[in-house]
Amino acid sequence: MNHVLVTGGAGYIGSHACKALRSAGYVPVTYDNLVTGWQDAVKFGPFEQGDLSDRARLDQVFQTYDPVAVMHFAALSQVGEAMSQPGLYWRNNVSGSLSLIEAAVDNGCLDFVFSSTCATYGEHDNVVLDESTPQQPLNAYGASKRAIEDMLGDFEAAHGLRSVIFRYFNVAGADPDGEVGEFHRPETHLVPLMLDAIDGKRDALTVFGTDYDTPDGTCIRDYVHVCDLVDAHVLGLKWLQDGKGSQVFNLGTGSGFSVREVINHSRSVTNRDVPIVEGPRRAGDCTKLVSGSVRAEQELGWSPKRSKLDIMIADAWRWHQTGHYDK
Repeated sequence: MNHVLVTGGAGYIGSHACKALRSAGYVPVTYDNLVTGWQDAVKFGPFEQGDLSDRARLDQVFQTYDPVAVMHFAALSQVGEAMSQPGLYWRNNVSGSLSLIEAAVDNGCLDFVFSSTCATYGEHDNVVLDESTPQQPLNAYGASKRAIEDMLGDFEAAHGLRSVIFRYFNVAGADPDGEVGEFHRPETHLVPLMLDAIDGKRDALTVFGTDYDTPDGTCIRDYVHVCDLVDAHVLGLKWLQDGKGSQVFNLGTGSGFSVREVINHSRSVTNRDVPIVEGPRRAGDCTKLVSGSVRAEQELGWSPKRSKLDIMIADAWRWHQTGHYDK
């Protein structure tokens, strides 16, 4: 069997990746400590509970399944938390990834797909970000991801580890079949927070910062559907299995939407108003992040099919109404 070890496979993006891997003929093995993930999201292959810091446990899982590749999603990812607790991010994201990479190399698993982030770029106003844009992260989350990218390069030079690195932008939407979706505790992402406010599960959506240098004063982000995102990860895995070299790909649509634009689209999708309150800027937030994904389209053959704002909100709304993992 073609097992793929999926760290963080009980989380939002990881669970969608497991479904895509199974559809592509692989057997995803979820490795997750369930700190931010949900065991109910593990539906598409075996589950192994463990922490990335537990090297003996990692070795046990590698030896049990002999995976053909690693797909690494497990990470802490809250910008505000990264600003206030940088040590937590360096310890969890960087040290944990080092343990995982060493275990993969020592167990002969040399194909590695890594979930990185556009946060490694930092702030480059009025610039469409491509893979050559200088990396100047503004917080420990982006800095930790950049460090892991560097780590992968070092292990390639020393041990022949091959990697595909995906730097992606704001992920939204949910599985159209409703099998998995987006649910965090605490929730920090715009779309589910907005849907909670629409549904009365919170008093209002807070818009953090209305004085940015954008047409309506709110941050602009590039949104990509989670299903399109994980399709790219499967293509990245096949890229490596076809013997192609290590590569970095941005994943986004090349179009940006402000927070207010997202709110306005939600009204047309749900036919409900969004109660909002205006708050101050959050530390570490950039004004504008928009992707240039030409490389992914040209080299991987990636073509996002569901990354239209109305579709992403509609899929998320459908999932939101059908229930969550804690019900």
